[in-house]
Amino acid sequence: MRQDSFTVEQQLLTDVDGTIPVRVLSTPGMIARMERCAAMLALYHLPQGRASVGFEVCIKHVAAAYEGADCVARAVLREIADERKLRFDVEVREGDRVIGLGTHERRAVDRS
Repeated sequence: MRQDSFTVEQQLLTDVDGTIPVRVLSTPGMIARMERCAAMLALYHLPQGRASVGFEVCIKHVAAAYEGADCVARAVLREIADERKLRFDVEVREGDRVIGLGTHERRAVDRS
């Protein structure tokens, strides 16, 4: 398991083009934090000279995290298949609140 703390700010924010009165963690921003966490965890499980690229996300964004909120992205490696397919459970939390959760899949690639 890996977890990365982050603050909901700057490019992670949206007000849905002004349709809501506050700025919150955007779904793309949340997914980016999940993917980054999984990518960093993948590096610990891949041989030297290999990295990974995102292949699939299946995510639910279930609660708002407001501007300035302190959140944690978590990734748990569930499976490595064929020495190249890495499957993760991912989530973002603000304290005890689940903000988003789902699965993410990455593929191992040669860095060269």
